[in-house]
Amino acid sequence: MPTHQRWSEESIPAEQRPSWPVLLDEQRGIVSRRQLHAYGHSMSDIRANLAGGRWQRVLPRVYSTFTGELSRSAKIHAALLYGSGYAILSHRTAAEEWKILPIVEGPVEITVPYTFSAISQAPLVIVHRSRALPHIAAGTNPPRTRITDTILDLATAQRTPRQATNVIVDLLGRTRISVAAMQACVLVRPPFQYRPAIGYGLALVGGGLMSALEVEYKEKVEDEHGLPRGNRQTPIDVDGKTLWEDVTYDPHGAAVTVRLDGRATHAMAGVAFRDRRRDNAAELAGRARLVYGWQDVRNSPCEVAAEVRTILVREGWDPAGARAVTCSRCGKGARKAA
Repeated sequence: MPTHQRWSEESIPAEQRPSWPVLLDEQRGIVSRRQLHAYGHSMSDIRANLAGGRWQRVLPRVYSTFTGELSRSAKIHAALLYGSGYAILSHRTAAEEWKILPIVEGPVEITVPYTFSAISQAPLVIVHRSRALPHIAAGTNPPRTRITDTILDLATAQRTPRQATNVIVDLLGRTRISVAAMQACVLVRPPFQYRPAIGYGLALVGGGLMSALEVEYKEKVEDEHGLPRGNRQTPIDVDGKTLWEDVTYDPHGAAVTVRLDGRATHAMAGVAFRDRRRDNAAELAGRARLVYGWQDVRNSPCEVAAEVRTILVREGWDPAGARAVTCSRCGKGARKAA
């Protein structure tokens, strides 16, 4: 059991307490006032250590038994101790602990029971509240929200419904969490805002989309320019391994692949090698291929659509019989597959 949770009650017998060195090691040198009192430190002793520069106050009733910068782990323990024995990591911090978002410098986010009095303390901690805290905590050390609840919390914390949709698509695309598991989480814990946007994101993932860039491509390039709906995440065999193409148009008579490169990891040597092998495999199979990134799709969707349309027609797609649509950006007419 995490140390800060052991100390949620003042009545713990002395014989069950860890030794002082063990306590400091477990909590990266961070202690609460309650813990200090339990180990025989009076308020005057605490003040003397602070005044002497041996300790420092980190948060209300939370201290570090050293001076200097706090490590990320120390900040996490400080935030949890400040939030009481029932606090858990949540939102961005929980996502970092689950390794579905990269670690960035910023406040630690925690969630406490709804009736607790702890408030956010800039710049170290952001406090959220939940009536469902016992049901959303994962059995981890340090404690954090379950991965499904973490994703849901991040989606509802966005500024717009569109951003909420993108969070659902992006984060599910980075995990093995199923759409069914997320739907169950939403059903048990309905979000207080963006419910339609979150449901839309789950529907997109269920249809094969794996990133916000794929959502942008579908809506701004395909839907708004009358292009056929391509297949998502098409498996291909490269050197005996199954890889996945973002968009393919074979069912529409065109052997065309569109790759949506929105990942920083493409700069890594191993991924670059994999992509070269995938390019070679496409060339050997006689496939046309186009590659677009965030800037292309977000800022120039009309130009992207024109290029994709040209290659689709060249490779065999026949737009006859589709219904007419007009792009609100470029004003050009097109035909969309019925």
